Amino acid sequence: MSAKVQRLRVTFARGEEMKYITHLDLMRFWERALRRAGLPVAYSEGFTPHPQISLAAPLPVGTTSDAELMDVFLSERVAPKDFLARAAAQLPAGVRLIAAHEVGPSLPAVQADVRAAEYEVDVPGIAPGDAARAARRFLEQERVPWQHRREDEVREYDIRALVHDLRATPCEGGVRLLMRLRSDNSGSGRPEQVVAALGLPPPLRVHRTRIELRNSSPARAAWRRHGRFAG
Repeated sequence: MSAKVQRLRVTFARGEEMKYITHLDLMRFWERALRRAGLPVAYSEGFTPHPQISLAAPLPVGTTSDAELMDVFLSERVAPKDFLARAAAQLPAGVRLIAAHEVGPSLPAVQADVRAAEYEVDVPGIAPGDAARAARRFLEQERVPWQHRREDEVREYDIRALVHDLRATPCEGGVRLLMRLRSDNSGSGRPEQVVAALGLPPPLRVHRTRIELRNSSPARAAWRRHGRFAG
């Protein structure tokens, strides 16, 4: 195992060109990109060492984002701006680095620190007033029983408990729903299922705008300036 001497938290965007790759494929993508960049990524011990890279929260297939978080442990110190420059040179269209900053090694793993995520969800053919009323009725309920079928498995849960906030604004051709959904080890809200629970047509676009962590970090200040639900 190579020693971990630095931990960088990287913010990146995923565009249309990369929205259909899986979480596992994205991990492999970053492993290859950082290796090509010649960055000193630390590796785990054992017979099959793995690069010490972790993503905050899986992004549903078909979803774009400008708020993805990744922690990278390095075996040698690298200035964040140099990390960004070297990694950016290896990225294809559809992935864009936004920022990198150093975080303390004692902070929780980034994937364990996530508590919520915010989305923009565009739904076609719906008047904003109708969507706003559907959202208000949904939020007024204490429980909304829901079933999610995945292959032969049916999962039953309270979808209302996964929605922190929900608003509707006009957009071209329909309505844009702004969602703040729970995302932690006890459950994660999925935007397309919230849309279905509202009785609305399937969305044309789902875009993640923010990942919220329990512990503060320098990036939180930028998210609070731009986040629609940030308090």
